[in-house]
Amino acid sequence: MWLVSQDPTGQNLWRPLRDLLDLMDDDIARLYAERGVSGVRPRFSKALIKLAHLGPLSIKQLAQAVEVTHSAMSQTVTALRNQGLVRVGPGGDARTRTVELTDEGRAVVPFLEAEWRATEAAVAELEAEVPYPLTAVVRDLRGALARRSFHDRILGHLSTGGAR
Repeated sequence: MWLVSQDPTGQNLWRPLRDLLDLMDDDIARLYAERGVSGVRPRFSKALIKLAHLGPLSIKQLAQAVEVTHSAMSQTVTALRNQGLVRVGPGGDARTRTVELTDEGRAVVPFLEAEWRATEAAVAELEAEVPYPLTAVVRDLRGALARRSFHDRILGHLSTGGAR
């Protein structure tokens, strides 16, 4: 039986990182709005750029190119289709659908590519201003997790925390 205790969600060590990423995404979205780019969220830009460079792709191929799950890409494609940026048609067999840019989608890609490059430059500039850049943090955390998985670390705390 689980014991009811003080709400543990008051502590959230990941929240500052999520807030930082949201802040940066919000600024990119603001830039899109200032430039008249509507219907595109920052998380959609990679999919649109990949379609521009690789041509029509199945949802599975696009998910692999963007490095997200099939489910996430399916939701992204639905949103992009609703904004008129892509069209979806039959694929090579009855189970696949092919995604391709519309003229509206193709028209926004040059801006998205320029924004991508500018964002990478801004991240590099930002990292140069701090003593321990986020890319170094990520690299070091991946190394620590290679030595002992996150699963094993959580499990170790569960066994000492009274949970079953």
